[in-house]
Amino acid sequence: MTARPIPMNEMRGAAEPDRAPRGAPVPRLGFLGVGWIGRQRMATLAASGAGRVSAIVDPSPDHLAAALREAPGARALDSLDALLSTDLDGIVIATPSALHAGQAEMALARGKAVFCQKPLARTAAETRRVIDAARAADRLLAVDLSYRHTAAMRHVSAGVRAGEIGRVFAAELVFHNAYGPDQTWCHDPALAGGGCLMDLGVHLVDMLFSTLEGARVAHVAARLIAGGEPLTDRDRQVEDYAEAQLTLEGGAVARLACSWRLPLGRGAEIGATFYGTRGALAFRNVGGSFYDFAAERYDTAARRLLVEPPDEWGGRALVEWSRRLAAGERFDPAVDELVDVAAALDAVYSAGIRPCR
Repeated sequence: MTARPIPMNEMRGAAEPDRAPRGAPVPRLGFLGVGWIGRQRMATLAASGAGRVSAIVDPSPDHLAAALREAPGARALDSLDALLSTDLDGIVIATPSALHAGQAEMALARGKAVFCQKPLARTAAETRRVIDAARAADRLLAVDLSYRHTAAMRHVSAGVRAGEIGRVFAAELVFHNAYGPDQTWCHDPALAGGGCLMDLGVHLVDMLFSTLEGARVAHVAARLIAGGEPLTDRDRQVEDYAEAQLTLEGGAVARLACSWRLPLGRGAEIGATFYGTRGALAFRNVGGSFYDFAAERYDTAARRLLVEPPDEWGGRALVEWSRRLAAGERFDPAVDELVDVAAALDAVYSAGIRPCR
């Protein structure tokens, strides 16, 4: 959603070499929304053999035609209701963010498993509602929080959880995108639900909480900016710069910053560094890339490379969800952690907005 437009044949991560075993069950999936990110994920799924693209819905004739070229055996349908009326095992949602919660609830109520682009919903209350729907339907629900699935971030998270750097007392997480999204709906509060914090900050909070398992926020200070001025009205504006300091229960401090169209001198700055009493572990992008990531360990002034590119991580979360679906998995209570992520974003918005007086 947020990377600069790239032709399908140049997409990194579109190939998933780890194909499903021959004869394994293959879920029949419907794709709701096939813009850039929807088609990228669809191509990865098709390459993996982990799922069958059976039906597609998108209001854009151009998007629909492009998707059908990628999945010529799929049926083109004209509505979500038509999609849910077909014999599908699951729905992949990649629509404007503010539509996610309602569409996911509809799919779950019709007995379909759901894989949704991030964010699952705009608020913690909406997120809880969708998870409750998945629990009631006993259907597998997952969200495309893709950066936690990179090899580099998985290595960092595992190392922190194993105690390799001792007790974590601070973390710094950034996601600056020099380009920003080109879809008009991303700048419409009614369709996007928020700006760079909703789009990119959700990854940062997810990486923080999925690494520091059980972390709880005790205090939040934040600043949100739109067009160089303080954000004053979320109903009319979306932020293009956000920074926040989250003080966690136990005293650890996490600093987060994200932006669209920041003059960086490179495409992107993406990273998550965890500082402990015996060293630090860091996830970072390489050379301003949106796709290449490394993991490093820091000890005083020494730096050691732990994981380096290439890593075909794009679409990994979808492929794993589809394989779990094929294995017969149902509702997974681990998705309850998404409520904590959404609640932290709610707190940042609450602390960061500066209403006009």
